[in-house]
Amino acid sequence: MKFLVGYNGSDIAKAALSLARTYAEISGATVYVITSMGGGTSEKPEEIRRAEAALSFAEQFLQEKGIACETHQLARGRTPGEDVVQFAEEHAVDQIFVGVEKRSRTQKIIMGSTAQYIILKAPCPVVSVNSSSP
Repeated sequence: MKFLVGYNGSDIAKAALSLARTYAEISGATVYVITSMGGGTSEKPEEIRRAEAALSFAEQFLQEKGIACETHQLARGRTPGEDVVQFAEEHAVDQIFVGVEKRSRTQKIIMGSTAQYIILKAPCPVVSVNSSSP
């Protein structure tokens, strides 16, 4: 089995990573952890370092339990939702884990919803974790 975690280092992303780790322990799945960045000149060096540190944390977190994993920092000029869905398609992922932050209707209209895009477009089941999940 192959799992995918969309990861940005936030607390809610860590909750999704933790749930994926639990499922991977049970099923023996490999876990892909990806961070999506716009790329080009829009990325600041400190944002790149932060993303690298977050992916390093995720890798260590999974390896503590002996879980096979790969981390990827994507900068393909796509939105995070597009990157997650395309990566899942390219790697025949069996399940995606994402964190969902609660936002007002206005925030969703202005900024869109990455999780909603992933849930609607994903080629496989999506498990969403929100801030009130245990």
